[in-house]
Amino acid sequence: MPRFEPHPDPRPAIVTGASSGIGAATALALAAAGHPVALGARRTDRLDDLAAKIVADGGEAIAVALDLTDDASIRGFVRRAEDGLGPIEVLVSNAGDVQPITTTADPAEFARQMQVNLLGAQALVHEVVPAMVRRRRGDVVFVTSEVAHSPRTHMAAYVASKAGLEGFAAAMAMECEGTGVRVGIVRPGPSATEQGTTWSVESVEEVVASWQHWGLLRHDGSLRPAEMAQAILAVVSAPKGTRWAVLEVQPEAPVREGEP
Repeated sequence: MPRFEPHPDPRPAIVTGASSGIGAATALALAAAGHPVALGARRTDRLDDLAAKIVADGGEAIAVALDLTDDASIRGFVRRAEDGLGPIEVLVSNAGDVQPITTTADPAEFARQMQVNLLGAQALVHEVVPAMVRRRRGDVVFVTSEVAHSPRTHMAAYVASKAGLEGFAAAMAMECEGTGVRVGIVRPGPSATEQGTTWSVESVEEVVASWQHWGLLRHDGSLRPAEMAQAILAVVSAPKGTRWAVLEVQPEAPVREGEP
């Protein structure tokens, strides 16, 4: 008799922040691997397009509006996901927001980023994970950031929220030990996503100058969303009896020309 029951088939999944970047790429990767996927984000027009693509490619997906600053929206999102796909076996908590603010920023903006990046993730866990524990199986993946361990200036709320999310995930992994629910962290390094594209030119110049001062820009390599999606898929797909606790992914530096 095996030590662990194999993964059920299918394994419905929730992906937050699925309207772009790592979230959208992860939804595509999970769907291609056979997971029915519930896509959550505020930009429902993008979710609808992504769900249509997944279905056209032979997968199963539903698009559901999700606002991580609204408890009712979070509850409604999970209920619609379960009604449409069945019991949730995989939760990918990926949604995140980063604005170029410092430690002396407006407390309201600071709190909003904490809500999206940290408190919203906990609210999702509250809605999804107890049922996983009762079934004695499930995977929860938190997408964090290298800034949780290597802080950057002008990202005070993002740094605080991602560090808090990693602490939360570590505590949750301990609490879930022996329940059949696996908890993992995927920690991206610099990534080519839409984050930061709404910043003003002045903000970008100020932030880059500060990061250069602190030696935080070693090279201009960056991770593509599809590459991060494969890392997340690997964590979810690990055979029972194993668990990815932390998977940090960094971009390889561009190869230098000439002699080493």
